[in-house]
Amino acid sequence: MAACVNKSSSSSSSNTATASPSVDRSCSNSPSTNSSKKAAHSNSHLQLRKEEGGENTSILEEPPQLSPVDKSREHSRGSSPLRNSLHNTNPQSMETCFSSFDRDGDGFLNYAEFVVLCRALFRNERDKPYPVEPKRLRDMFDTFDINKDGLIDINEFELCWQKWIRKIVRPVCCLVVVDVQNDFISGSLAISNCPAKHNGEEVVEPINRLLDTVEFDCVYYTLDWHPDNHVSFYDNIHLRKLHGSSSVKTGEEASLFDTVVFEGPPVMEQKLWPRHCVQNTWGAKIHENIKIVEGSPFIYKGTNPEVDSYSAFFDNYKLSKTALDTELMNKGVTDVFVCGIAYDVCVGKTALHAIELGYRTIIVDDGCRGITLEDIVNTKQEVEDGWGAVVQSDEVKPMVQGRDRRPQLGYKLAMELRKQIKRIEEENHI
Repeated sequence: MAACVNKSSSSSSSNTATASPSVDRSCSNSPSTNSSKKAAHSNSHLQLRKEEGGENTSILEEPPQLSPVDKSREHSRGSSPLRNSLHNTNPQSMETCFSSFDRDGDGFLNYAEFVVLCRALFRNERDKPYPVEPKRLRDMFDTFDINKDGLIDINEFELCWQKWIRKIVRPVCCLVVVDVQNDFISGSLAISNCPAKHNGEEVVEPINRLLDTVEFDCVYYTLDWHPDNHVSFYDNIHLRKLHGSSSVKTGEEASLFDTVVFEGPPVMEQKLWPRHCVQNTWGAKIHENIKIVEGSPFIYKGTNPEVDSYSAFFDNYKLSKTALDTELMNKGVTDVFVCGIAYDVCVGKTALHAIELGYRTIIVDDGCRGITLEDIVNTKQEVEDGWGAVVQSDEVKPMVQGRDRRPQLGYKLAMELRKQIKRIEEENHI
């Protein structure tokens, strides 16, 4: 990588960070001949529902809030049983939804009827349906056809309703603001000196606009928070032995941004960065113009001197994890929106780990700045390959409100449910 170090970087005196470093507070059988198999599979999906919050989870509390313009459009279109069933709040709403899509009234949803459901479900904020690839439609149908008889019955649909439709229509959304710190903007590792020549300060306006206009269920801020003797610092190379496999054999041969291999244990590959974001220094502080939402926690990463940590979830070798995943699970978060610095390093790793952990993940493109254009493009592709999305900040609000429902995010959720169903079936030898 070309050098991206500010040769005239500030060495300002130490300042205590705003928050305490402790959020690391840190099949094809007929239904009539397959009753015993259906019962076994039904038990597995009941177990899934119990594990994820109980059988009596309340039906969708309230429909997505519509703007006056949207209300006018709804009125002009008239009532639609398909649309209404997706947003109904009465106790019979699941049954209403099922019967609305059971066009032939046989008590099952066949594949064609499920396709109609998906057309009603996956729509943009202007109520226009998104196209969905046939293979993905079939994959999603097969997920909820638990007994593999080619039909979704009312018991199978209960899982579909509780764990899929409701979460798509009423997502629980978190914004993770990654490493908008002085050293990455105008300090020792300013990304303006990196090949992409991005101005890190440009993320402040779109992030603040999101915080001012979008009602996220929770917001987290992450900070690189390194001790003086951190393994990633170029000037600390003499503190650790290099492994025999390292292409750089001695500390004297090493240059900034080289990748070396330390002896460990464990043996560990490491890129050598300029000293940056040292705990309680000006460079580690979050940019002064970023809005801090009252009560929102900070996630401190890179605190272990022996291992680097790009992601807000894990260190680079998954030797330890932060509190973030536990906190998001406790809050019932379904969707993670990620923004900040650097796009192709800490933002990207955070987004990819969120996908790996099962969250529907969205990168806010104009709320990120990065190091190299090629790596930024690769990061976007990796996120999209993991059934995540890359959007602009002005697309976020209707997504959080459940008015813009992207098919790739619905597919991601269905595939996560499929994995859970398979695990439960294996545990119960079904």
